[in-house]
Amino acid sequence: MRAAGDAVRADIERCYGYFPILCAYRKRAATSLSGGEQQMLALSRALMMQPRLLLLDEPSFGLAPKIVRTVYDKIAEIIAQAHLSVLLVEQSIELAERLASRAYVLKNGRIVAAGKINELKKDSLLRDAYFSRGGSGR
Repeated sequence: MRAAGDAVRADIERCYGYFPILCAYRKRAATSLSGGEQQMLALSRALMMQPRLLLLDEPSFGLAPKIVRTVYDKIAEIIAQAHLSVLLVEQSIELAERLASRAYVLKNGRIVAAGKINELKKDSLLRDAYFSRGGSGR
């Protein structure tokens, strides 16, 4: 826990800057927020701890496509501004490759490939199975 003070207030304002809708809804209970708003709140709460490593488990899960784009755009912005390392678990390779520099491809719980995304995309088997639209790879 962090003691309340100027640094905490500055972090709250920074999170409101990332997600202005949260400022508008600051008096509402978290359970009354939409799925996208709850995801934004979860990210904000994590950022309040000033982590060096941010763990994200399928931040797109259950969100409308428009909200997914907004959340991923903000995650990219946060990574760049806060100089964070991120461990992202995501089934949508199109989303993951927007944020990731390295990837680990899992199949049945085992790593079947690892490396830089642009290198993995050159492997025809991986590209066809995981990187092409419609590839199931799961």
